[in-house]
Parts: sequence; structure tokens; C-alpha cells
Amino acid sequence: MARVVLPEDSIKEISDLIDVLISLFFESLPRRDQRNWARVYLNGLVRTTGKKTIRNIAGTGASSVEQSLQQFISKSPWDWTPVRRSLAQHLERTAQRPLAWVVQPMVIEKAGDRSVGVGRQFVPQLGRTANCQQAGGIWLASSEASFPVEWTLTLPGPWTSELLRRRAGIPDTARSLTPAQDAVHAVQRMAATWQLQRRPVVMEVSNTDLPQTIEAFALQDIPFVLKVDGSLPVSFGGAGRHKPGPHTAPARELIDSLRSQRRVVEWTRHGRAEGAVTLLTSAPILATPAEDRPVPAPPTPLLLVGAWTEAALLPSEFWITNIGDRPLAQLFLLAKLTDRVTLDFTETCEPVGIRDFEGRSFRGWHHHATLASVAHAARLLSTGGRHPDPVPLTSAAARYTGAPAARQPAVLPPRPLVPGQSPRRAVIR
Repeated sequence: MARVVLPEDSIKEISDLIDVLISLFFESLPRRDQRNWARVYLNGLVRTTGKKTIRNIAGTGASSVEQSLQQFISKSPWDWTPVRRSLAQHLERTAQRPLAWVVQPMVIEKAGDRSVGVGRQFVPQLGRTANCQQAGGIWLASSEASFPVEWTLTLPGPWTSELLRRRAGIPDTARSLTPAQDAVHAVQRMAATWQLQRRPVVMEVSNTDLPQTIEAFALQDIPFVLKVDGSLPVSFGGAGRHKPGPHTAPARELIDSLRSQRRVVEWTRHGRAEGAVTLLTSAPILATPAEDRPVPAPPTPLLLVGAWTEAALLPSEFWITNIGDRPLAQLFLLAKLTDRVTLDFTETCEPVGIRDFEGRSFRGWHHHATLASVAHAARLLSTGGRHPDPVPLTSAAARYTGAPAARQPAVLPPRPLVPGQSPRRAVIR
């Protein structure tokens, strides 16, 4: 991927903003020298061309700087969770108010076997087996911008052995789970302890992980929009005394049987000027319990949503949600926030080096991911970034030393329908 080189005036503005963000997010670091090295590393992520390794950030002939950065990133025992939590709380106050928490998988292919969490494994996003790390980001996303605030690193089974735990400094509490399970646990921790306004969680879930994911979110009353495969068996019907059922069919077949009830949605793709047309329909379904657990009582009410592109004969995308009081256009807008995250990952998060960490420790990987998240925020929140902050103040630094921006009143978009239109046609702008 080509790395974008920012003009010098943009870099200066981002650097000024980084100074402010250090005071806001890194108060939990007890020593001044730690905060200074955080500043050096953040500026390096923004300024350094090429791969954002510690050696490249330190520069040629600066062995003492490189050693200090190695110590700060890979060995210093500072806790990354308070920094990430402060970042998320700050974004809720000052950036475009997020509509959802979007879970975005991240695959980091590797040549060797020494990086923490690396292993040969099948990767659905690649459609093949790869020698890689599998990680996941949780992003606060609106239609204008998105920001990673929490990260998970999936550990293949061998990495939970005593030898590899000791070698990589993996804590005893870290377990070998699927990437989806890691993401679900991270969302649960955020919902329980980060003091954020709860948002719908948008993520893609395999048929295998779906029952546990629904159950985990239902236990904490977390709203969700989960992308699923069309082959997923779903149960429906049998809700009343005179209704037969329940019946089971693949999600694709159930949605296709309701094609006469489709609604037209006109919307604008993220990062593009042209509009798109999608046809939507939905059906109430019943929660499917995990194999080792009884049917929940009462079962979680769920809605299956299906989408056709304008010219498609069969539905191509499917989601399951527990949000039952919103128009389909709003649910579709939430689901498509994954496109916003993909765009910002490619245009901002990758250029600040989110995949570039070459160290071998669990702690170092999380420290790097935390600082890359702050660098991502600095780029987008400065006027030199692609998405200017909506707060109408004169400079990037000034925006974060005054009063916080006024909050938007609604979690979900307020205008799914255009007045005077048929209820079967909605427009998302």
C-alpha cells in the first residue's frame, strides 16, 4: 500500500495536537520521561516515512533513542487500558458523536514464528491459510469518521503454553479464543467499565460463534447488528397458538421468500460521491441456543435483515439484530458503518503503522497499538487530516483546551425517510 506523505504544515498542526493529547490521555503514566517517549513515538508514527518500526522512528545514528523507545514500548509496564479508555471518552465529547462500536478484524502476515500470537491458521478474510497474527479493533464510528479505541490479539493454542507465555510476557489471564470471542469479551469490558454511552455493536460473526455472541450481548443488554452468512439456519414462526412452527430454513431462503415485501433504500457509499440503491426486507426469528446450553427463557427477540443490490436476483447480505424499534433504513446505515471503518483503516490507521510492530512481546504489541490509535485520532481530528473536526474553533490544539462540543441528540440517524415518500422507499444521506 502506498503511504501518503503529509505536507509540513499539516504535520506541524498534528504535532501541536499530539502535545495536547499527551496531557489528556497519558495522565496514568506516572513519570514525565514516559510521557516524553510517548510524544516521541507518536510524532514518529505521523512523520516517519516507510514502515513505522522503532528503528525507523529513532532514525539513523540514534542508538540511545532507539534503546529508550524499545524500553518504553516493549518492556515498560505501563497500563494501556486507561489510555484507551481516555481516548474513547474524549472522542465521545469532542468528535462527531459515534453511532456504533464497529469490530474490525486485522490480519498481519508474518515471515517468521517469533512475533507474539503468530501461527499458521485459516483466515476467513483472506480465504486461505496464512502465517499471521489475527487481531481485532473496536472502533467508535459515525458516518463521517471512525476511530479505533480498543484492540485484541488472538492467541493460537501453542501461545498459551508456559514456555511461550514466559517468552512473550503473556499474562496468565489471556486465553486462546476465536477472534470473535476475543472481540465480544472486549466489548463486554468496555460496556461494563469504560463509562461510555452504550452503542450498537456492529460485527461479522461466523455461524459457529453466533449463539455465544448473541447470549453474551443479551446478558448485558448490548444492542447489536451482526453480519451473518446466508447459509445460517434460522428458526421462525410458531409465535402464537394458531401458528405452526417453529420452522427452520437457511437465512437466504427465508429472506428470499419475502421479496414481495422489499423496501428500496437510496444511500451514499462511504468515501464516494455516487449514490447506491439497495432493497431490504426483514423477518422476526428466534434465538438459537449454544449447543451446550438450554434455550434461553424467554428467548431473545431477533430480527433477520436481508439486502439485495439493485440488479441482483438473490439477496447477498444478511444481518441479525436485537434492535426491533428502528426502520430498516437505520439498521442498514448502522451495518454499513463497517465500510466507513474499512476506509479509515486504509487511509489513516495503516499509514500511522498499525501493522508495523516488529517486537515479540505481548505488552509491546498492545503499547504500539495504543499509540497508533492516538496517532490515528490526531490525524483525523486535526484540520490537516481528511475529516475536519466539527467543532468550529481556530486550531487543532485550541479545539481540545476549551469546552467540549455539544452532543448530538440521537444515537441512531434521525431521518431515515424523506417526507412525502412512500414508506417502501427510504433515503440515507
